[in-house]
Amino acid sequence: MPNNNKELTLSAPLSGPVLTLANVPDAVFASGAMGDGIAIDPLNDTLYAPCDGEVIHVARTGHAVTLRADNGAELLLHLGLDTVELQGDGFSMLVKEGARVSNGQPLLRYDVDKVALRCKSLVSLLVITNGEHFQARPITLKGVKVGEPLLHILAKAPGETQDDDQATGSEVFGQIRIAHRGGLHARPAALIRQTAQGFKSRSRLHFQGKSASCDSVMGMMGLAITEQAQVHVSCRGSDAEAALQALLATLSTALAEEAHAEAPAIKPQRGIAEAGVLQGVCAAPGLVTGPLVRLDGIQLPQDAGGHDAEEQRQRLDSALSQVSGEIHLTLENAKARRHRDEEAIFSAHLALLEDPVLLDAAHLFIKQGSAATHAWNRSIEAQCQVLQQLGSTLLAERANDLRDLRQRVLRVLLGEAWQFDVAAGAIVAAQELTPSDLLQLSAQGVAGVCMAEGGATSHVAILARGKGLPCLVALGDALLAQAPGKMVVLDADGGRLELTPTAERLAQVHQEQVRQTSRRAEQQTLAHTPARTLDDVAVEVAANVASCGEAAQALANGADGVGLLRTEFLFVDRHTAPDEEEQRQAYQAVLHAMGDKPVIIRTIDVGGDKQLDYLPLPTEANPVLGLRGIRLAQVRPQLLDQQLRALLQTRPLSRCRILLPMVTEVDELLHIRQRLDAIGAELGLSERPQLGVMIEVPAAALLAEQLAEHADFLSIGTNDLSQYTLAMDRDHAGLAARVDALHPALLRLIAQTCAGAAKHGRWVGVCGALASDPLATPVLIGLGVRELSVSPPQIGAIKDRVRHLDAAQCARLSAELLNLGSAAGVRQACHQHWPLG
Repeated sequence: MPNNNKELTLSAPLSGPVLTLANVPDAVFASGAMGDGIAIDPLNDTLYAPCDGEVIHVARTGHAVTLRADNGAELLLHLGLDTVELQGDGFSMLVKEGARVSNGQPLLRYDVDKVALRCKSLVSLLVITNGEHFQARPITLKGVKVGEPLLHILAKAPGETQDDDQATGSEVFGQIRIAHRGGLHARPAALIRQTAQGFKSRSRLHFQGKSASCDSVMGMMGLAITEQAQVHVSCRGSDAEAALQALLATLSTALAEEAHAEAPAIKPQRGIAEAGVLQGVCAAPGLVTGPLVRLDGIQLPQDAGGHDAEEQRQRLDSALSQVSGEIHLTLENAKARRHRDEEAIFSAHLALLEDPVLLDAAHLFIKQGSAATHAWNRSIEAQCQVLQQLGSTLLAERANDLRDLRQRVLRVLLGEAWQFDVAAGAIVAAQELTPSDLLQLSAQGVAGVCMAEGGATSHVAILARGKGLPCLVALGDALLAQAPGKMVVLDADGGRLELTPTAERLAQVHQEQVRQTSRRAEQQTLAHTPARTLDDVAVEVAANVASCGEAAQALANGADGVGLLRTEFLFVDRHTAPDEEEQRQAYQAVLHAMGDKPVIIRTIDVGGDKQLDYLPLPTEANPVLGLRGIRLAQVRPQLLDQQLRALLQTRPLSRCRILLPMVTEVDELLHIRQRLDAIGAELGLSERPQLGVMIEVPAAALLAEQLAEHADFLSIGTNDLSQYTLAMDRDHAGLAARVDALHPALLRLIAQTCAGAAKHGRWVGVCGALASDPLATPVLIGLGVRELSVSPPQIGAIKDRVRHLDAAQCARLSAELLNLGSAAGVRQACHQHWPLG
């Protein structure tokens, strides 16, 4: 019998740099869906047992093996990423299922060069697949050699008994053909487990006379289910039918990276010698060249101790107050520019700066005689160590936020300038940058950044993508050994930092940059002229904005109007609702900012997960399916009446268009039109603004013809329409990449919307993210969309795209796309029909 109470220390099964799962370039492993664990970028050619145990599963393709340790922990050892597709070529399994192995015993060997050239990455995983019973705590996050201590495994306290609901209720059955490339290996099994855990029912897979619980990744892998195999699924419990449908959908839908995969490029990965090149992970795309500049964190001298406690406490409190003020300014700037990512990140920083755990620890160190600098440093580092040992992706990222606060406060305490002394055009190298560092460097005009550590899902990566700053992470310590000042090429798309580029290579990169700059300049020059296709079909390119400042930017960038003004900016981050006059002034300011262009203003879309302090609503188990948009107006009609009254007082009304969110039936539209007419009559108005409906739920798309009879226009919100149609939360870590608005089902709904609107002579626009995707432009035009509302910087590029298209050809080819079976198929066809230049 396994001893589930016994702690276990796992030794390193490979030699090489250690990565947290957050830094693994694979969405399933990085999200934790597979389980908790650790990763190594291997430098050797043999995988060894990390402990004593029994081999309970050997992958038929020889790339993975699973052990059951003596304490009951099931340990998946997975060599490389996407290596299942090699079908065993390059691997030699040294053990068999059922064998007893000892710590340090060789399990499999592999041909380093052969495997590395053909797989996505050599990064290898050690994952606890029955993590509901165990937790992992890393011993080190630095490089290791085979046999060195790597991970502590601890048994969790016994949980509650299994829900009796699983043993009762009806049992339902279904069958499906497996869509995952390589069959049911580790990553798809993890997603199936994640799906099953969202329901109360007990679910099982059945294949060739054997079955396995969907709660067990190992059990499902042990069924050896191959690609395109027919599998039976059973679910028992009160929500069995819902669980069955969700599991069938997961089993029949390839992973996002599989669905979008093209033939893999043959390129070396980290750990494979390529002269003069460091391999890393792309955090933000781009190709740039420039001199390499090294940035180091603040290093404190030895603290002699014996400081005056009250004086040091005052110094620390003063520094904390100054940094708090700086962060408040950053927050206000982010809010003004509607940069939600920055706002969320620095709101978290402000909360951390005020955290009593940090402050109490620092004050205690000061009381014990430490200087304010050292007390703050010790407090931060202690918390970072705690967070990193928990093995959580989100908490590991929060450790970097703590280091950001460490740097900011120490700079104030030491009197150092906040600005880095870095020339514009430089490529910055650092151990790991913080969010504040990234913002400063971006403002100073650096060409790109690269880090020895860090992950592609970190806050720094998010900010780099938002700033359009090429960024590579996880390059390893070799980055920090490079001489500063040398000219390098940062090819973030290819995951490469080229340390010794030839003159020809530098010229090639420069030529590409000149070409892109010239094209952007040309696009901007023509951005203020109307966009017409080659066969003279007019397409309006408008802008999505959230303030009069953004509206002015949109007009300067050539917008034909505002396709979506989000009015939530008036209602959030305050304790009382804006009154009628404040709203009128805000809407009027946007109309003024847009000159003579039309402005579409969406009525308030809060509720559900977007709460207002002054409008308490009940907590909802499923916010995106709750009181949102027009539904909120139904329970708080005075809120919408006040907004309609403010909108009706803007001038000229002919340029003001009102858009209603989350409409699902015609009666909702008719009710709002009646309210608009009644309020207009109260105000003595003889005209009314145009009234449109957002098509963002499938019901509205299916009723487009009926809605168009009473609406003046329709505007498709592809973001919500995608998640509601595909039944996938676009914020779900494991599913977000699969919420693709080019899915044929979405295109069919768009086509039906355009056809329904055309019967009543109404125009259709798209204001969701799909409108900003140049690959989708010909499809949308072909389906009948005649207005695209995009982010202001993309206006010139989308207009340029329109001018190179033939609308008649787009219509013919788009009709064919409706018959394809996946978003990946649509994207591939789009690349063939309308290549991106």
